[in-house]
Amino acid sequence: MSDLHKSKPFVWALFIIFCVVWFYTLGARTLVPTDEGRYAEMAREMVATGDWITPRLDAIKYFEKPPLQTWMNALTFEAFGLGEWQARLWTGLCGLFGVVLVAYTGRKVFNPWVGFASGLVLASSFWWAAFGHINTLDMGLSGMMTLSLCALLLAQRNDAAATARRNWMLACWAGMALAVMSKGLIGIVLPGAVLVLYSLLTRDWAIWKRLHLGLGLLLFFAMTTPWFVLVSIRNPEFPKFFFIHEHFQRFTSTVHHRAGPWYYFIPFLMIGIVPWLGVLLQSAWAARRDIAKGFQPRKMLLIWAVFIFVFFSISDSKLPSYILPIFPAFALLIAVYLEAASRRNWALAAGSMAAIGASGLALAWRLPQLATDPLQIPNYQASQPWVIAASLIMLAAGLLVLWWVRQKRTDLATVSVIALAVSGFIGGQLLMLGYEPHGRYRAGLALVAAIAPELAPGTPLYSVGLYEQALPFYLRRTMTLVQHPDELEFGLSQEPQLWLPKLDTFIEKWQHAPKAIAVTRPAIYEQLKQRGVPMRVIAQDPQRVVITNDLK
Repeated sequence: MSDLHKSKPFVWALFIIFCVVWFYTLGARTLVPTDEGRYAEMAREMVATGDWITPRLDAIKYFEKPPLQTWMNALTFEAFGLGEWQARLWTGLCGLFGVVLVAYTGRKVFNPWVGFASGLVLASSFWWAAFGHINTLDMGLSGMMTLSLCALLLAQRNDAAATARRNWMLACWAGMALAVMSKGLIGIVLPGAVLVLYSLLTRDWAIWKRLHLGLGLLLFFAMTTPWFVLVSIRNPEFPKFFFIHEHFQRFTSTVHHRAGPWYYFIPFLMIGIVPWLGVLLQSAWAARRDIAKGFQPRKMLLIWAVFIFVFFSISDSKLPSYILPIFPAFALLIAVYLEAASRRNWALAAGSMAAIGASGLALAWRLPQLATDPLQIPNYQASQPWVIAASLIMLAAGLLVLWWVRQKRTDLATVSVIALAVSGFIGGQLLMLGYEPHGRYRAGLALVAAIAPELAPGTPLYSVGLYEQALPFYLRRTMTLVQHPDELEFGLSQEPQLWLPKLDTFIEKWQHAPKAIAVTRPAIYEQLKQRGVPMRVIAQDPQRVVITNDLK
């Protein structure tokens, strides 16, 4: 096996280039609804109001999730101003932190080659690299859960000294606390369930004596309790909504209308693990026979990945990003497997990569046919060069590794993991950049230039019959909802004066306001026109019509 992974100049050069690309692409795209616009706007409002306890969205109480990411985004805005890369900086750092931590853990728990390879595997896995560049809570949660997982592995390894074991277990408890502050109780429920299952399946009861439960729980509650107490004091309605509605009802019912079949996450796992799809099942299957004496890290990783996958698969609330926390575990398992993989398995990995690249080329020419209306066709056409470039890179890397397999290179494992990882990462980032025309359309960014000059500090801004997630951030203004509460229904039930539930009420205010602006659906615009409501169209696209009552 090549010693390339031991070359500090090479490893550092690779890492620096990776970081340059990673951070550059954080600001290369528009913030896309729903999550990106929502969480950026919440942080903007937190900075504007100075209220760091009660999260708000469009000035309405928003209790669906804890505030860690909103805090981090707000701090970023305070330090660097408002913008796309600033809104994604926290998730970008969490994704990068996961890559570095997995590489370090692979090195310490297994060996240097596994550390090198596991970092490359995770950095290039499409789901991890993609969501590391999306302002959504699941990467923040996954980064903190990766800290819990890796710190546990480092603490429990058989050669860990007592001081190191204590410190890493405290880091594990801190990771769970930060995960709870990122997205709720799953931050401790999932790792706790994995530990119970590991103990039952391996009969390793001694691990419970090495968890530093007393000190760990003290640290956990010291990090999580203050905000939950403060927000409950200021908002007595918070505990019931957060703990019952957002946890129990979300998991056991379709209250959020995010249901899906039991196999919902299988396609996303297959897409998300590219370029390592060809060795995913083999890596998981091999891990069941962890013959390590004492603590068995591969079994812990396998249980972590499988349990979390099953947990979200049986939930009645599903979104594609929910399975992100399993990718660090699979990265380590895949790296361990690849260290001793046969040429046949390297051929499978490379062949699947080449096949994906070839499929992408075939699909690229048909992209415009996916448009649901003629105005979207230019967006798909603009995406074509990016899809073609990404597909060519992945196809070339797959074919190159297949050629190396036939050449029987002695350093096959090292050069192949580098080639597949680099091409997978670059290809994934090109696909993300190619989505920008669609992102601008979904965010309504073309409307901002027309709306902004019409807005004065006191001009009311309404969202009539729809709920805009990105426009408030780009306009630096909250919007008053009309007739359509969407996910803000609970907050509006607490502060009903912050919205207009009926269209007639809106029309009355509209007619008497000196100047007002509204964003609405084309169908509602036609309805208003039929009722003789005075208005002038400022801008429009197929989804929205922007109007003002200033007829000049």
